[in-house]
Order: sequence, then C-alpha cells, then structure tokens
Amino acid sequence: MRKGMLEFCVLLLLKNRDAYASEIIAKMKDAHLIVMEGTLYPLLTRLKNDGLLAYRWEESPSGPPRKYYSITPLGRDFLEQLNSSWAEISHTVNHLVNNSITPPPISQS
Repeated sequence: MRKGMLEFCVLLLLKNRDAYASEIIAKMKDAHLIVMEGTLYPLLTRLKNDGLLAYRWEESPSGPPRKYYSITPLGRDFLEQLNSSWAEISHTVNHLVNNSITPPPISQS
C-alpha cells in the first residue's frame, strides 16, 4: 500500500512543477512522509521506464548538474486514475470511520 501511495505522492508533487530528487524528498518530509533516497531513486527510475515521468539535466549554481523529473502526458492520465481511486477509497474509509458499529448500551437491571 505504501508503494502505491509513494507513486501517487510523487506524481502529485510533479503535477505542476518539475523537481529534482532532493526537492521531492524535502517536500515529502514537509508533508510528514519520510522517504529515503534508497526508496525514491528506484521508484523514479521505474516511473520513468513506465513512461510516466521524463527527466532532463540542468546545471546547478551550487554543485553538479541536477536531474529534473517531469510528469508525462501518460503520467497525467495515470494520476487522474489514481485520484479517482483515492476518492473512492477515501470515501469508503471515511464512511466506515464515521459509521462504525457501536456496541449496544449496557442495560441497567
């Protein structure tokens, strides 16, 4: 489940703006989702290989060039599917949370 959520979060982060791996990690950390480089890099590679992300190299003013990731049209389509699935799952879980079965009151005889 976490793996699928990480895919979803990465695509959400890249929906409006390209970013490099360290930025993605920092934004996830800001959202209280801790992701290590050893988890993120293979995920980014897989998303790229699946055609959901693309990347380009850009010179950095402070250090080596950076690999900026961007979402592809296929990635946007997949993100729409994930958004739809998330809405359904969220609705179902919220329904269960808000309407959980409560035990009958204890009768006082």
